[in-house]
Amino acid sequence: MDLQPVQNCYRRAMQAFLKGTSTQGTRPLKEKGAGTNAEKKQKSVPWVEKYRPKCMEEVAFQEEVVAVLKKTIEGADLPNLLFYGPPGTGKTSTILAAARELYGPELYRQRVLELNASDERGIQVVREKVKRFAQLTVAGHRTDGKPCPPFKIIILDEADSMTNAAQAALRRTMEKESRTTRFCLICNYVSRIIEPLTSRCSKFRFKPLANQVQEERLLEICDKENLKYSKEGIAALVKVSEGDLRKAITFLQSAARLNTDNEITESAVIEIAGVVPPKMINNLLKICYKGTFEKLEIAVRNMVDEGYAATQILNQLHEAIIEEELNDKQKSAITEKMAVVDKCLVDGADEYLQMLSLCSVIMQQATQSN
Repeated sequence: MDLQPVQNCYRRAMQAFLKGTSTQGTRPLKEKGAGTNAEKKQKSVPWVEKYRPKCMEEVAFQEEVVAVLKKTIEGADLPNLLFYGPPGTGKTSTILAAARELYGPELYRQRVLELNASDERGIQVVREKVKRFAQLTVAGHRTDGKPCPPFKIIILDEADSMTNAAQAALRRTMEKESRTTRFCLICNYVSRIIEPLTSRCSKFRFKPLANQVQEERLLEICDKENLKYSKEGIAALVKVSEGDLRKAITFLQSAARLNTDNEITESAVIEIAGVVPPKMINNLLKICYKGTFEKLEIAVRNMVDEGYAATQILNQLHEAIIEEELNDKQKSAITEKMAVVDKCLVDGADEYLQMLSLCSVIMQQATQSN
């Protein structure tokens, strides 16, 4: 039997197979290389991170806290810290800026452990991860020759979301490792931190940012990003952010992306922030004062159907009612109803029915004055 044709056929099949695999193997490498270059070009940083304070001088409006921390850093004698206050006021930024000034860019990663609410922070993590990091001895010197403190920093962001058991487990670690470790607890509600922890820390309250300070920072970002803006647009940003600079910067970036060619206007900011236009709120109150229940029913239905959150409508109605020309008794009755509606909304009640219930009370109180 002649095997030559079979061998030739086999050889051709193998060559075709090898040729196919080699071409397939080389193609993804080119695609992968091209993809990484494209990713590098398109890489962009959110403005909140881009303009986060890099040093203590850049922290806005918290003069007392910054002054105390500067003195502490100069003496290289940092106590355990507890920062509390509303979101977006610079709590995390301040301690990160302080840590960078203390350690410099080289030692920063070795000496600072940051745990957020997104990380696992139950009692087991406190006993293992936090305790293990706290027990490490510190060594090394800064390359720029500046003195380096003989301790590490553990930052526990959003500490008010930690369980009481995990907070209790921190007490002994704080005392035992005080020679080599300092803790910085950051929270929105200081009442949710157990008393034994608060007594071990120096407490600093962060205030909501003043309108002028927010405006200055936003204008500074607008100049750096070459944005067109109107005074009304910046004023609207300050108003909707309610002292939260992080929210204001996020809205500014969204408005800039929405209106790439046009200037940032008040209407663009209101649209992005999900705020109910003031005209709609005024129209609703007008119907409550002088309209019929049928008209009120239609107005509330339209508002809910537009997709506005009931909690947002409630907040804006509250602000409007305080400014209205009603007597104190009427205002107290309306605001009491608002508190009940807010509780019902939190419990998952129907938004339309709750808003109708509130507006009917406003109508009832308004007709009494007439």
